[in-house]
Amino acid sequence: MFRKLRQLFRLAAYTQLMPALESADDPLIGGQAVLEGVMMRAPHSYCIAVRKPDGEITTQEGEAVRLSEKNKLWGLPVVRGVATLFQAMSLGIKALNFSAQFVEDDEEDAKKGEDDKPKELSKWMIVLNIVFSLGFMIFLYKFLPLTATKLIQGQASFLDNQIGFSAVEGIIRLSIFLTFMLALSFMKDIRRVFEYHGAEHKVVFNYESDKPVNTENAQSFVTFHPRCGTSFLMVVMIISVIVYAFVPVQGFGPMLLSRIVLLPLIAGLSYEVIRFAAQHQQSLMRLFVAPGMWLQRITTKPPDDTQIEVSIRALSGAMELEEKKGGELVVA
Repeated sequence: MFRKLRQLFRLAAYTQLMPALESADDPLIGGQAVLEGVMMRAPHSYCIAVRKPDGEITTQEGEAVRLSEKNKLWGLPVVRGVATLFQAMSLGIKALNFSAQFVEDDEEDAKKGEDDKPKELSKWMIVLNIVFSLGFMIFLYKFLPLTATKLIQGQASFLDNQIGFSAVEGIIRLSIFLTFMLALSFMKDIRRVFEYHGAEHKVVFNYESDKPVNTENAQSFVTFHPRCGTSFLMVVMIISVIVYAFVPVQGFGPMLLSRIVLLPLIAGLSYEVIRFAAQHQQSLMRLFVAPGMWLQRITTKPPDDTQIEVSIRALSGAMELEEKKGGELVVA
């Protein structure tokens, strides 16, 4: 029972971090750190590479066709951001399911025989993790900030207007987010994930530089990437303050409901800001991305060569599958 609870806690902690660990696949490739590994995505394929306890790298490849290619509606501005986030989270859950089965929980796991095959997460654990993580997210970033701001409003008259209320609520939400991220970074398992997150960024930079993709070249790049999900979450925080300031609702219940209902719109708008800032890095829009780049000092850590190797293997697997579908293999 204790082992199951520990596993569920680990999965829940990782799921809360998933949006921050995700890198957009616009225009070519993207990736995501997983437990003891990395998932890389090409335009129509993905590969998950995980380092097993015995040192071997195991992989899983598959197709990942964009929703916008199935229906043009999903390619419209703002809507495409929601579609991208939904698909990334769906694929991220699949990657988590694959990687979690190779992570040792205790000494008993370490003593498994070679013939003992790892088991995938049960469906009930996946569902429970998603439900718990979603509820926890709403409680942490919607319920708590709104409750705290309402309490402060009773003592501060300047919060009686929507702009002031939204600004203070945003500051509280950001404070909770930063505190939560910092606390998770002290967990051994999560710190390992942050190192793989850094490895994923370095390899993506290496790929985008047109230099041969190898460990030495990848290690020469920084771990901070402008299209990182961490930057996306920081933009979400900023956009939320702006949007909520123009929502004419009163009362705790309606305000909480509006913050939940408007999540897709805020995500879509944030995606457009990140996309524009990445394409116009000399514009003032880069200021929206800058806080996320700073925060990556927490969510990315310098990886070692073995972690870079896993990330390169994930990229190679994704590109090899892409090549079979008519793409071009560029990994050296």
